[in-house]
Amino acid sequence: MNIGTAPSQHTRRIEESTVFTILLALSFSHLLNDLIQSLIPAVYPILKTSFQLNFTQIGLITFTFQATASLLQPLVGLYTDRYPKPYSLAVGMGFTLFGLVLLSQAGNFPAILLAAGMVGVGSSVFHPESSRMARLASGGRHGLAQSLFQVGGNAGGALGPLLAAFIVVPGGQSSIAWFSIAALVAIGVLFRVGRWYRNHLSARAVRSFAGTSNDRPALSPAKIGLAVAILLCLIFSKYFYLVSLSSYYTFYLIDKFGVSVQAAQIYLFIFLGAVAVGTLAGGPIGDRVGFKVVIWCSILGVLPFTLVLPYASLFWTAILTVPIGLILASAFSAILVYAQELVPRRVGLIAGLFFGFAFGMAGLGGAVLGHLADRTSIDFVYRVCSFLPSIGLLTGLLPNLDRARLPVKRSR
Repeated sequence: MNIGTAPSQHTRRIEESTVFTILLALSFSHLLNDLIQSLIPAVYPILKTSFQLNFTQIGLITFTFQATASLLQPLVGLYTDRYPKPYSLAVGMGFTLFGLVLLSQAGNFPAILLAAGMVGVGSSVFHPESSRMARLASGGRHGLAQSLFQVGGNAGGALGPLLAAFIVVPGGQSSIAWFSIAALVAIGVLFRVGRWYRNHLSARAVRSFAGTSNDRPALSPAKIGLAVAILLCLIFSKYFYLVSLSSYYTFYLIDKFGVSVQAAQIYLFIFLGAVAVGTLAGGPIGDRVGFKVVIWCSILGVLPFTLVLPYASLFWTAILTVPIGLILASAFSAILVYAQELVPRRVGLIAGLFFGFAFGMAGLGGAVLGHLADRTSIDFVYRVCSFLPSIGLLTGLLPNLDRARLPVKRSR
């Protein structure tokens, strides 16, 4: 029998029974990965004081981490579309571990940049390959799979500042090394995921996660290119705004309201927690009503809240960041799956392109907004950024990909 086209009932049962196990393993690994990554902006106040850094240098740290991941992710995705590497996730996490340990011991600004770059290299491998495996394990529920995968990352991003407030702030820079335990746990989990991937790497599995589908609307290359360009513009608006909060929210609260560093980290945790919760909604809703609808609501729907935020009191600032995080967070899973529907045979490339562009925009945003803050003020940065979600109006130019939902494979 040709196992590439007609897998056995036994193989099919194995695939179905392990789908949620793999999705949860990927989500947990994403939590650990992004928890580690979120330590970088979470310890900015400590690094700023210890090394006498200005906001431009803080922005350069963000830019180094984000740009490293941004440039490499599409290349990783393109390469692994053709040559899948089951254990690449564990190897990538090794780079993250190295960067984390180096950050805990860095004695000067160049060493901090090198550490941030190593964490970026780890991310460049982790995100496109994990997204690919999540689609493979989705059983047809691509939106749900991406949301489960993404919510782990956002939960880790929310936990990072909270743990930094209670571990790194009291313990200092060297206490960052304690988080190497999280990296080692992630390597172990990802090694097991890689073994599952190796065992299921057949021609049928490859076609499954490539998203081959005959029922999506036929679009010309020009329309596909325009749609991808619009989606990248939406990613720009989302991540430029998100980096204004993830990188500079603590400084904004300290400067405008005079809160302590520890209190500012807790406020950041509230916002990032809302992001984690909001991420879970976008994919499953998109599976049911269409991903274009979710994109409309998540990008443009957040605009009223962002416009009010720069003029709110401390209490209302904390309140407003909750709907901002909830609404805006639902966008990425919907955008990613929509893009994969547009280019179904290049799942790794699309995942790498969009994750990479998101990281790149966050990195560029960190540098640009840091420089703008040095030239003007943190408060001015937030007034300018409040208009970014209006770019969501471009969603109206996206083609409709609504179609009858495919039969869903459910685990037994």
